[in-house]
Amino acid sequence: MDKIKRNERLAAMTQILTASPNRIFTLSHFCELFSTAKSTVSEDVAILQETMKQFQLGKLETVTGAAGGVRYRPIGLGATGRDFVEGICQRLREPGRHLPGGYLYFSDILSEPQLVQGMGTLIASQYYDAHVDFVLTMETKGIPVALMAANALRVPLTIARHATKVYEGSAVNISYVSGSGNIETMALSRRAVREGQRCLIVDDFMRGGGTARGMIELMKEFSITVVGICFVLAMENPKHRSIQGERSLMVLRDIKEGQPLDIRPADWIE
Repeated sequence: MDKIKRNERLAAMTQILTASPNRIFTLSHFCELFSTAKSTVSEDVAILQETMKQFQLGKLETVTGAAGGVRYRPIGLGATGRDFVEGICQRLREPGRHLPGGYLYFSDILSEPQLVQGMGTLIASQYYDAHVDFVLTMETKGIPVALMAANALRVPLTIARHATKVYEGSAVNISYVSGSGNIETMALSRRAVREGQRCLIVDDFMRGGGTARGMIELMKEFSITVVGICFVLAMENPKHRSIQGERSLMVLRDIKEGQPLDIRPADWIE
């Protein structure tokens, strides 16, 4: 095998690391891949660390210990994070998105891969140190963003359903009050999670937090700790609030007939 040049190694390492966020790669892995010395790989890692820091492309961390190495963590979206969310807000302010009954149409936003990946990365960047074991969402609109958050955290995605499925085996079922005030059912397979794990709840929209409260109660049935609750969009001052301490990417004031929608990025997004 011909000697691999440094620019070739850097390109390959960047692709490998960014394609598997939050995964630890040992230096030996790259030594064997490129047939080079560990000191050379360490120099390559230092170059990548400085480059990613300079252009705010994420964070490349070295992990010490027997199972140590290097891992890539997407940290928000760099300097463009707030601009990214503001761009989505502008689209949501477009006329015609206000639906009868006080609803907002944004299913198209949740169907665009680049937008969904960016939103998932922003959410995940707040929970790298929370030791999340899995991301939990409720079917169905929250699944794309929750999946991208799980990918950035390198953990599984677990989906609570409105009804049990035969192919999922025995399940735990609970009843909860949804944001619209209706009594709904939520179910999760007993094989999906394990007692003592830690989960991050991610969903698409919070009106009063009824569905999120249902997911919290569902996790209590499994003796699982909820480390955070995140939404794509949340009402700013709901009449009835079922949860506290949640985050959202965007905040929506009360929807009023005939008035422009007031949607803005959340304050925590820099």
